[in-house]
Amino acid sequence: MCVYLAIVKLVVQVKLLPSPEQASVLEATLRACNEAATWASSMAFETNVKSNFALREHTYRQIKVRCGLGAQAAQHVIKKTCDTYAALKANLKAGNLGRPGSQRYRRAMDKPVAFRPQGAQPYDDRMLSWQIDQRRISIWTTAGRMKGVAYTAAPEQSATLALYREGESDLLQRDGMWFLHATCDVPEVPSNTDPVDFLGIDLGIVNIATTSDGEIMAGRQLNRTRSRDRELRTKLQRRPSGRGCRWCTSIRRTPRAPAPSAATSTGRTGYPKRGSHAGTAGSLITQTGMAPATSGPAPGSCGDAGPSQRPLPHYRANGTGLDASSAPQPVMLVVQARRRSDG
Repeated sequence: MCVYLAIVKLVVQVKLLPSPEQASVLEATLRACNEAATWASSMAFETNVKSNFALREHTYRQIKVRCGLGAQAAQHVIKKTCDTYAALKANLKAGNLGRPGSQRYRRAMDKPVAFRPQGAQPYDDRMLSWQIDQRRISIWTTAGRMKGVAYTAAPEQSATLALYREGESDLLQRDGMWFLHATCDVPEVPSNTDPVDFLGIDLGIVNIATTSDGEIMAGRQLNRTRSRDRELRTKLQRRPSGRGCRWCTSIRRTPRAPAPSAATSTGRTGYPKRGSHAGTAGSLITQTGMAPATSGPAPGSCGDAGPSQRPLPHYRANGTGLDASSAPQPVMLVVQARRRSDG
């Protein structure tokens, strides 16, 4: 009997903690790699050679001499350039850059691709090694091999790196900080074939997800942004002006996360244990399989009875994989209650 184990590719981000001298060397390395990529892009545009191995014949030796890159770094620069043109071709074919002949389409076609000086640069195992137990890396730079660069990561991220890291990692600079994006091949967890009960999940625009037991998943950053916008809107509405009114109108048109209800914030229902429930996206089946309690949110709401919350959609048997006529009795109670409220 053959068992096929699915693999999920995850990207783990770790933050580097280089010294000022190490940071200057990393910045010079990124700048040299992206300058080489920009030059290789111009050569690919002039010669109309945009495949990996064919472009190496025109640019490999020149990149090593002009920019002082090593063999692996030069190959990664050429491959990055070819991948960029492949992505550009796919976007043009899909119509993401306008119709053929439009100004945006011609602007993308009539000049070579240019790379930002702080653009990400891929590294393989020959150019980058990890000492996960010491939280140090050894990385190739234009000034030679630089060892002992510290990094920080959460314990679960370090465990994922130690067990499942595979393939390339990307070095990038963002807002003055240095990061490494490492690719990890994580085995997929087998599906639960014997669930205890069901958990309904409503996927929306205002909220990322809302469970049938009242848990709103919007994210800490989104909740902070919503709170800040609400405070600014209150201040601007007290002293109205043209710019303030336009800002308030744009905020009202932008989907924001609503405030969690009192029942959710006080922990009226516990979050289900992982692996013991089966869930369906967009379903209206509660965790326990019973009809919603009278003290909970009103029918037609999604964990919050406030006016900013959009109503739940009608019950869709095709979307959940269940049929209202063949569903178990507790589920029938939920279906009938929602149908009465919708009617």
